[in-house]
Amino acid sequence: MPATPDSLAVLQSTSQAATLLDGVRLQILAELREPDSAAAVARRLGAPRQRVGYHIRALQAAGLIQPVGERRRGNYVEHLLQASATHYVIAPQALGALGATTDEIRDRFSTAYLLSAASRTIGEVAALADQATAAGKLLPTLTLETEVRFASPAAQHAFATELADCLARLVARHHDPDAPTGRPFRFLIAGHPTHAKD
Repeated sequence: MPATPDSLAVLQSTSQAATLLDGVRLQILAELREPDSAAAVARRLGAPRQRVGYHIRALQAAGLIQPVGERRRGNYVEHLLQASATHYVIAPQALGALGATTDEIRDRFSTAYLLSAASRTIGEVAALADQATAAGKLLPTLTLETEVRFASPAAQHAFATELADCLARLVARHHDPDAPTGRPFRFLIAGHPTHAKD
């Protein structure tokens, strides 16, 4: 399926990730967020048409670019191509045994654990989204995001303590391990300093 505005694809296979991670191919995908021809992309990149064509064929084989129609220019017809998404994320399963996992990290307060948990979320949600799409259903998700400016380390610690207590009370109230038709959900609450953009 060609890209729609703000569409995001999660690459779950090693071969797709390997195909994507090339400087020229990243440029080509960026150029093909909107439908265009290989010749037009080559002109904008200032690259030989044959070289761009080679990379486009590789991207098509990986399912990252698809034909979306034709356009007549003078006496000839251009074949239009478009990227499969406007943005991409690589899931941990694409890295095989090197993919991040929380199973091997014991320190839950470490940066490594936070990144591994976030990585696991990407992988699980991507797989579940594929299953939901195949079944013609929507995947129920929830995202809460906010920013808090703490006056001091003590205030930061107090917030974390209250948040943990609140979560424990909510879980105790709503978790029913014996519900015959229940469905388990995973909630990830993470915090880190904001990143100052240049």
